[in-house]
Amino acid sequence: MASNILFLPFRKAHSLVLSDAIRQYISGKYDQHPDMFKQDLEVIDSLRREAINVREPHISGLKKIAAYAAQLVWMGGKFPIDIGADFTWFPALGYNTKRPISQDNLKFELCNVLFNLAALYSQLAVSVNFSSPDGLKSAANYFCLAAGVISHIKDKVVPELRTAPVEDMDIVTLESLQELLLAQGQECFWQKAVMDGYKDSSIAKLAARVSDLYSTAGDWAVQSEAISSEWIHHMAAKHHHFAAAAQYRQACDCLEKRKYGEEVARLRDSMLCVNDALKEARYVNKTVLSDLNGLKNKVSEDLKRAEKDNDLIYLNPVPPKSELKTLDRAGVVVARGLPDVASPLDHLGDNAMFGPPLFSKLVPFAVHLAAGTSKSAATAYTLSALSLPVSLQALEKPLGIPPALLAHAEELRQSDAIARLDRSFADTAKLKATDTATFASGRDALLAEEAEDARSPRAPRYSPPDPSCVPAKQRPNSTLRSRKSKATWPAALRAMISFATLTATSPLSSASSLAPSRARGLRTGAEASALRTCLNDISRLESRRRRRIEALREAARGDDVRPALLAEAARLERERPDVTIVTAHFEAFFDARLGSRYDSEIAAVAAEAEEQATLLCAVERANADLG
Repeated sequence: MASNILFLPFRKAHSLVLSDAIRQYISGKYDQHPDMFKQDLEVIDSLRREAINVREPHISGLKKIAAYAAQLVWMGGKFPIDIGADFTWFPALGYNTKRPISQDNLKFELCNVLFNLAALYSQLAVSVNFSSPDGLKSAANYFCLAAGVISHIKDKVVPELRTAPVEDMDIVTLESLQELLLAQGQECFWQKAVMDGYKDSSIAKLAARVSDLYSTAGDWAVQSEAISSEWIHHMAAKHHHFAAAAQYRQACDCLEKRKYGEEVARLRDSMLCVNDALKEARYVNKTVLSDLNGLKNKVSEDLKRAEKDNDLIYLNPVPPKSELKTLDRAGVVVARGLPDVASPLDHLGDNAMFGPPLFSKLVPFAVHLAAGTSKSAATAYTLSALSLPVSLQALEKPLGIPPALLAHAEELRQSDAIARLDRSFADTAKLKATDTATFASGRDALLAEEAEDARSPRAPRYSPPDPSCVPAKQRPNSTLRSRKSKATWPAALRAMISFATLTATSPLSSASSLAPSRARGLRTGAEASALRTCLNDISRLESRRRRRIEALREAARGDDVRPALLAEAARLERERPDVTIVTAHFEAFFDARLGSRYDSEIAAVAAEAEEQATLLCAVERANADLG
């Protein structure tokens, strides 16, 4: 295993019997019995057990992890994200790797499983033979695949978590890991190019791209809370190392092309980069430090030789660093998306790589919600088409005095309200007369005293009144205004006193007879018979409509849409396997189904509406003839 290359460690998980949570959820939320899926429940437990126990970098673990991840994606369309299972995982990076994190979230489980898939690819890359070109090529391929898995987690899975991602799987951490894996894959190609004897200019371009990728990875890493300082120093050292290597190889190309002055300039820049990398010497491992010292010795020897030759023989001007042409980059790595990760449902089937999809006979969660609302939708559709119950209420017009008014009239009669009201008016009038006389007597006495004080030269017998007091002369105006305002409510009461007297003194039967009624005063003869016939026809129409409503409700209760919904869901899954089924996808299905089943009822209601209009016209004519 190459010790100058980093790999992703596995995330560890607590064991969990996932089938228990699924069984309980099916039992509580679905109409189907969990025993129908006994085999599927056993398989999902086996898949999870095998996936979380992959601990060694062996190629056989790839299928175990990918198969479980594919089934999790498939289950996301069958179950809600919070299925009721607490998935517990330990972080793989950072300073809290001993602190477990639990979430009831299928996407959280998928994130951790896919992270372990990326970790397995990175460990497979590190475990190959780096001393052969084929081994380096395989390592570079594994690193690209690992970066592809990390990219998929970052772009597709984390946004669907519905919660904040955990510390070592936030966006900045995943960006850093992706760039780190690509940098190490590019480094493998650089090493292979050196081993295969590529031209110095080509090797320089490869090395420059390695330096850029390590730099980007380090920039993201310093923003992460999970990337350790040891890894950050490693990335910084690698960035400067390959910047130096790129300038050194370009200097060798300059020597071959007899650009002696540029050769010296690039060797000097290479030495500066090596010295920058050696500033991280305390924090990097021995292998990385040995590589840096080896490069420094080589650059130092060539720089001495190049300066001596140029000073004594070639005498070419040495350009400053600012005038050196920026090195071209040759990027040969990308984050490769795996088909079984990007499109896992394509690999599920009876003869597919990951076997048949589990719980395929279970009604999808969105279909379950749609089925739960189908009966209410059918009822609402039918009642809306029948204009019910408004049309029935229109036929049931109340006759006679409302019960609340009759009860109030009885209360007035029992409490002798009118007599008590008359006594209150009489008592109020007496009090008003007494108060008016008392006020007039006091006013006259005060006015007499005021006149006597005005004629007498002596001091007044009492102090002047408070200016805030109202003078007695202004009091009559105030009293007049008060009388006018108080006269309004007796007038309003007197306007209704005749009806109040009648309702409070008459018996209930007499009060009920006061209300106008169509039955009152009916005469025998052809007019009364015609009116009774029309009213009977309306009653029969009302009865037929009530029976129709009950029949439609019974039909709605017996209308099982589940088989048709399953067929529609299967069609949607075949046509759009990458789209999560939601309830809105079944709106057109409901419109077509309800419309086809209840068109005859709508036509019958239209006929009844015409019959009702005819009957109402007949009632109006009969009533007019009777009146």
